[in-house]
Amino acid sequence: MKTDVLIIGAGGAGLMAAIAAKEAGVDVLVLTKEYPTRSQTCMAQGGINAALGNVDEDSVEDHIKNTLKSAHGLADEAAVEFMCSQAIDAIEYLDSIGVCFSRTEDGKIAQRRLGGASAPRACYAQDYTGLKILHTLYDRCNALGVRFVSDSFLLELLKDEDGKACGAKVLYLRSSEVKTYLAKAVVLATGGYSRIYDKYSTNSKASSGDGIAAALRAGVKLKDMEFVQFHPTGLKNSSILISESARGEGGYLLNSKGERFTNELAPRDEVSRAIDAQIKKGEDIFLDIRHLGEQFIDEGLPQERKLAKLYENVDPVHDLIPIKPVAHYTMGGVAVDNHLQTNIIGLFACGECANHSVHGANRLGGNSLLEIVVFGREAGKNAALHVTQTDKIGLPQQQGCFLEQKFSNEIDFYVKKEELGRVLYEKVGIVRKTSQMQEALKMIQTLKKQLPQMGWSDNSLVYNTNKQEFLEFRNILEVSEVMVQSALDRKESCGAHYVEVE
Repeated sequence: MKTDVLIIGAGGAGLMAAIAAKEAGVDVLVLTKEYPTRSQTCMAQGGINAALGNVDEDSVEDHIKNTLKSAHGLADEAAVEFMCSQAIDAIEYLDSIGVCFSRTEDGKIAQRRLGGASAPRACYAQDYTGLKILHTLYDRCNALGVRFVSDSFLLELLKDEDGKACGAKVLYLRSSEVKTYLAKAVVLATGGYSRIYDKYSTNSKASSGDGIAAALRAGVKLKDMEFVQFHPTGLKNSSILISESARGEGGYLLNSKGERFTNELAPRDEVSRAIDAQIKKGEDIFLDIRHLGEQFIDEGLPQERKLAKLYENVDPVHDLIPIKPVAHYTMGGVAVDNHLQTNIIGLFACGECANHSVHGANRLGGNSLLEIVVFGREAGKNAALHVTQTDKIGLPQQQGCFLEQKFSNEIDFYVKKEELGRVLYEKVGIVRKTSQMQEALKMIQTLKKQLPQMGWSDNSLVYNTNKQEFLEFRNILEVSEVMVQSALDRKESCGAHYVEVE
């Protein structure tokens, strides 16, 4: 099948790219592993930053300063200025297409303060912000006639004889067929890789770094892979996210003694390390929002109450919420230029799988949804422009298929995946030591050698999740190796990469 712009991934970034490309007048096809409205974007609860100043005085300049400070000097100032200056327009656009933002008493879009922000800047829809944005973007795509093919697992990115992007090879999960899609431009929007930490992540199982691994195999340059943000408030037993909005609205962090031990609205890397230090002292850590009152919680934080009751069997109106820091967001990813193009001509990237040089060593809360709207739109526009400058689709280079190799199931990869997640959390997590990172790297390299002994045991053709999860594990190993090696290469502590001297 052929198209003008092939978009891989249907989260907020992919949908925004699809809208922009379609509105530019080119044919657009979106491939997605999951159904679009199940993407990780729906888990972004707290809000989307824009210096509207609807609650307290704010400015684009302050938004830029807060973002650069949180990034610990590793963000590109021009990219940050572009993102923050586009934020107000992004909110106006989302509002115009029907995103149901919460409102102030005078009808303005409501805003709350998140960690690291100097003012209430996060526009929100209760604590379902990402979900509401995602559904509205999907509705807009359907209204424009964007085509979708769900259940499409990315195997490889394709290049033509001149080394330019020309499509992708995918495993169609409904039938186990390997399908090839050709295009004049490809946009990678496959999300992040924090699920390499397995059970120690707020993300869905789908966040296995598939796009980044495929890009790596295609020769795409990666950047800042060592920077993994740990969210301070994952539920203790399930790692389910409790939004930063709970602290933004006035929630406290308490230890077993009932003591507040940190500034709850400091940047996420600082708060996570403070919690980690308490846990290592033997303390249990809790989020306390009881003082906010039942009416306020039910109106402003309804999802947090539901999640706490469902996964921890506690009611935050009356009880403390047990929490721990877990992997949440990956700042590293595919390196792109200011046109959102990778080092491969015709291959663009946006969203969490890309490194737009706006987060540096630590992402500011509320900037992830902003990033996918601003840079998703730019990726779609630039991909469409590339199409108008491209005469025809090149023929893809001949390459073998990973699935054609021989595999056994002598080793249970599910056991190894769980073990790897625990090792990464303990040795390449919130606080890192060189010797422990070296141990983790050695383990990953051993598992890569053993991969042919793992394989899948289910040979069914329809929705073979066993085969899919094996392919995801392959990607997890490749991404983990790069992440750990990047962490070893960066000797100094910086933001989310905190190295403890041994």
